Amino acid sequence: MMNPRRLPVKKVFHFDAPREKYHCDAAVLWCFDNRFDLGFRKFLKRIGVMNFDPIKVAGGAKSLASPEHESDRQFLLDQICKSIQLHGTSRVILMLHSDCGAYGGLARFRGNAQAEAAHHRAELQRAADYLRKALPGLEVQGYFVDFEGIWDAEVTATPAGEPRVA
Repeated sequence: MMNPRRLPVKKVFHFDAPREKYHCDAAVLWCFDNRFDLGFRKFLKRIGVMNFDPIKVAGGAKSLASPEHESDRQFLLDQICKSIQLHGTSRVILMLHSDCGAYGGLARFRGNAQAEAAHHRAELQRAADYLRKALPGLEVQGYFVDFEGIWDAEVTATPAGEPRVA
């Protein structure tokens, strides 16, 4: 075993972390916009999500619903699959938020918060539909976060062969 004192790095902070593998309550795909981080973490705890695999990318679920490049969608799908394989994840939580720069912010909706919320709800549904098709049996939830709270987008599964009505 290598002597850690001879490594070309020095320890700058000590903490104790459990060495055991953990079971993940959910993989959480959310935006890296930090304005909503504390509130969303509190919400996750409230709904019983204590151990989660955070997947943070600009726009969060946007890259599943309407990716700029198909490789963006594949990257996120691969991350979710790794969470399933490594930590036994059976649920994915999708999050989109108000004034998201990846969507052009609230300005893209001419300041109309209701239009923005409706658009993001449809995006969450598209992302959920994609995941359910790619990974059958996966539980998927979607939430829209604004400056006043967190809203359940109620992403529902569409029976096979039936068109989605927006």
